[in-house]
Amino acid sequence: MTATDHGRVPAGPPAPGPADAGAPPTAGRAAGRLTTAALLHNRRAQAGLALIALVVLFCFAGPLFYRTDQVTVHLDLAELPPGGGHPLGTDANGYDVLGRLMAGGRSSLELGLAVAVATTVIGTLYGAFAGYAGGLADSVMMRAVDTFLAVPGLVLLLIMVSMFTPSLGGIILLLSLLSWLSPARLVRGEVLTLRTREFVQAARMMGGTGPRVVLRHLVPNAAGVVIVSATFTVADSVLMLSTLSFLGLGLPPPHADWGTMLTGGLDFLYDGYWWLVYPPAVILIVTVVAFNLLGDALHDALDIRLNRI
Repeated sequence: MTATDHGRVPAGPPAPGPADAGAPPTAGRAAGRLTTAALLHNRRAQAGLALIALVVLFCFAGPLFYRTDQVTVHLDLAELPPGGGHPLGTDANGYDVLGRLMAGGRSSLELGLAVAVATTVIGTLYGAFAGYAGGLADSVMMRAVDTFLAVPGLVLLLIMVSMFTPSLGGIILLLSLLSWLSPARLVRGEVLTLRTREFVQAARMMGGTGPRVVLRHLVPNAAGVVIVSATFTVADSVLMLSTLSFLGLGLPPPHADWGTMLTGGLDFLYDGYWWLVYPPAVILIVTVVAFNLLGDALHDALDIRLNRI
């Protein structure tokens, strides 16, 4: 006779604690597989990822193979047409345009990614805690967001940049402070629908504190909204830096970015120096379109996942 025959209950899996009171792991893995499959079969996602990979390789790996001097001014080489040792010619300061595109792309992509990370962290935490708290706290927190959203962001940014000397870190900070508001509203709306779900109620009943429930259960389940928002933020930040540079409020020399190149090239466009305008304009458009394609594809993939689970 076995131990079971004497009335003893066989040992089973341990009861879930607060850290385990979430959605079933198999459901999470299935949802992840659905999202990945939908994304990989989406032509917009494929095009967006391919273009982003090409731009990143061009900006970060390109200088390893095509070395140029982007610091010293060479007026004797100014405004040379494409050809010879300069595939895309030179600008008014004698800088190689192809090398300038690579240097400007590094600044633009670094800024866009940094702003996306900072915006995502701030907006996600703010919106998640507001949605979880509900009631008066939620109302006060979201009215503050609405107040800041009512202020024209570009105008405020122009005022701030004109008051202080622009730098890459300063512009990242300013754009982050202006860009976290929309993600906060998106995450808050998602959390309002998630906080009534069974796994959240189970986490509360098992002693999960508010911060633990938010960080371990609500934020991971709102990751889809967060990722899509971050993707669009990269494109918006690259465009915003180009806008500031176009208005003469961008990064000071010797830093380069695509907006500064466009500003400097417009004065010479009607003189036939097309290589000073078209290359930065094309790569800027391609970069923004690539991130927007990826964001749209992610949105569609998440919709497919939600409709199937």
